[in-house]
Amino acid sequence: MAASPHTPNASFRQLRGAHSPAEFAALVRRAAREIGETVSCDARYIGRVESGEIRCPNYAYERVFLHMFPGRTLADLGFSPREAVRGRAATLTFSLLGDQRRIPARAGENEAAAVEDAVRRIRLLDDRHGADALYRTAAEPLRAAYALLDAGATRQSTEDRLHAGAGELALSVGWLAHDSGRFGDARSHYAEALATARVSGDAGLEAHAFCNTAFLARDCDRPREAVRAAQAGQRAAKGLGSARLLSLLCLREAGGWAGLADRSSCEEALGRAHRHFARGASAADPEWMTFFGEAELESLEAGCWALLGAHGKAARHARRAADLQEAHFARNVALYTAELAGHLARAGAPEEAAGAGGRVLDLLAEVQSTRVRSMLADTARTLVPHQRSPRVSTFLDRHATV
Repeated sequence: MAASPHTPNASFRQLRGAHSPAEFAALVRRAAREIGETVSCDARYIGRVESGEIRCPNYAYERVFLHMFPGRTLADLGFSPREAVRGRAATLTFSLLGDQRRIPARAGENEAAAVEDAVRRIRLLDDRHGADALYRTAAEPLRAAYALLDAGATRQSTEDRLHAGAGELALSVGWLAHDSGRFGDARSHYAEALATARVSGDAGLEAHAFCNTAFLARDCDRPREAVRAAQAGQRAAKGLGSARLLSLLCLREAGGWAGLADRSSCEEALGRAHRHFARGASAADPEWMTFFGEAELESLEAGCWALLGAHGKAARHARRAADLQEAHFARNVALYTAELAGHLARAGAPEEAAGAGGRVLDLLAEVQSTRVRSMLADTARTLVPHQRSPRVSTFLDRHATV
């Protein structure tokens, strides 16, 4: 597989002006906060854009860049059309990378970049469409990524990138399995990522693996395992400098304590989560955490209160999560609204629950998520005793057809 040279992005370099890459990255993160976006931009990312390695930014970065330079298009910023890049990425990440008969004798920068692009593409598609339709397709590039690791790399820096990329890809595919109800597969992928992290000494990957493992343990009704995994993740993340990562891990721990009906420990973990979150985003925040903003924090806290039986409080937090989530993340809008419907149903507000459930049904045409559908089915069962209400009856009839 021959490496193709990148064409430097002179237009973007000119826009950076006299700022250093690190200074410009800080301006990008500040602009993101101004529009409620979360990006993990650092000097390395700016370098990859200017070198031409990133031919077109993902949707989050696109919104930030167009906010920073109003009136300009992506072409004005030196980027290629998304359609052209998407066509190349689709071949690279879901066909060429997946053809293990063409794995090179030694992996180079091109192969490492392909693995990283596969991770980003999976996350983007999951944000927009949910996990169900992606899982089988995504498993093939994961096998190829580990075949590249077995082949070895031309340089140590490339091997480090391959370890990190393969581990993140295992976590992404594991999440697709997790979200589509394949808990056994998810557990296997998360364990694979954790082993990769341990072999390569990658504390960031280890923290991510423990974070996902804690979430899965909660969903599998193993709350004590959720607590232990979240605490292990916090130990791994301690020296990484990311307050937002620590916040998320504390929320995972809180969910475990809630599952154990330990309200005091849950509230203590929630307090730590809020204190870390209040420290704000930083350049040390991992790229995979772009989903973790105030909406996700509210959603996870709502889940804790629901496990503790405080459904009214859970509904208030879930409503804030649904209101805060940007509409273009269709999967998360559906998820948070489905959570809201369930909490309202259990809090004694059946008509409001039916209204929220109806909004989720509207989104199911573009979102394929077993998690969301399962939540909606639980809400429908809870609302059956209230079916004499016209609003509830309408929702139940629509849900039955779906």
